[in-house]
Amino acid sequence: MVKITIQREARLPDDLRVARALSAAHLGPRVLFFSGGSALNDISRQLKRYTYNSCHLITPFDSGGSSQVLRQAFDMPAVGDLRSRLMALADETDLGQPDIYRLFTHRLSKTAPQGDLKAEIAAMTEGKHPLIKAISRPMRMLIQSFIQDFAKAAPKEFNYHNASIGNLILAGGYLSNDRLLEPVLFLMSKMVDVRGTVRAVVDENLQLGVDLANGQRIIGQRNLSGKEVPPVSSSITRLFLSDGKKEIPACDVPLPKRNKKLISQADLICYPPGSLFSSIIANLLPAGVGRAIAAQDVPKTYVPSLGHDPEAFGLSLADQVSALLVPLRADAGEDTPTHRLLSHVICDSGVDRSICAEVTARHGIPCHRVPLVGDTPDRYDPQLICEMLISLI
Repeated sequence: MVKITIQREARLPDDLRVARALSAAHLGPRVLFFSGGSALNDISRQLKRYTYNSCHLITPFDSGGSSQVLRQAFDMPAVGDLRSRLMALADETDLGQPDIYRLFTHRLSKTAPQGDLKAEIAAMTEGKHPLIKAISRPMRMLIQSFIQDFAKAAPKEFNYHNASIGNLILAGGYLSNDRLLEPVLFLMSKMVDVRGTVRAVVDENLQLGVDLANGQRIIGQRNLSGKEVPPVSSSITRLFLSDGKKEIPACDVPLPKRNKKLISQADLICYPPGSLFSSIIANLLPAGVGRAIAAQDVPKTYVPSLGHDPEAFGLSLADQVSALLVPLRADAGEDTPTHRLLSHVICDSGVDRSICAEVTARHGIPCHRVPLVGDTPDRYDPQLICEMLISLI
């Protein structure tokens, strides 16, 4: 057998490829994303129209919000981004599981007394809560068991304010499955008929750390995202994994075989919009990611965020591309050609031509300007993004 590489000219959008995907989403392409946070959720909801086979490798290193409360209570990876992506890809039609979807997306009150919130959880563990009672057996019993496992293990001082029930169910499932995320993610995917595959890039309870150009070192995702604390005031020069105190070498955090297989089966690899370091580059740190990407002869596209990204402080678009390539080359080899790791940068047509020209001049890859913004400024139109990605395959 002889292996050959064929290149083709692509139209963006390609009406024929888009129509083909819309007519048979169950046969749709395997678009693989390295992401986290909520930036990709609207696009994921739209992507369900084109393919049921998208793959999402999500960072479990978030240390803010309700995910941090669970991490502190149970010494576990962050599950909030995983849960939100599962819900974005869930079948929300009447043919899906709307009762389970409503439960998984329910949040407890931000202001009610802790006693009232504990009573609401108790009603769920006993099967008396309306959201639980609406779910038919045997699914109801399985979900109840996860909530019961969570409730048994929760410390007395656990803060229930604004807690996501989906996160609590994931935590209970994690605890009852030998502290492994993959089994409960698989079950949750089946419960809400997820149109795609959602996995943590690694099943590890680690933190993110960064070095800044001013010599400062920051540990913890919440301390660099600019959401819960002031944003960084110096550009990020390096991202690394940490146990909360010291740096953990990438070689000690290998990419699981199941995720290597996902990458090997991808029809397109996308570094999508999102916080540059904590949502995108964080997924590229585990050992094996760069080599797995370099081995694939498929389009590899970076779609940079619109608007202001606090984590990209002081970085041009060409600098952002450099930041993406650093961990990939550290794994795949410093002499790996750029196109093996990233073949295209695709921006909205409103981006200045000189910005794209700098990307091509520095990295030797094309930077395309395509209409990707609809009626809302500084936000990608999800349909335009999906049609662009489908057209590249």
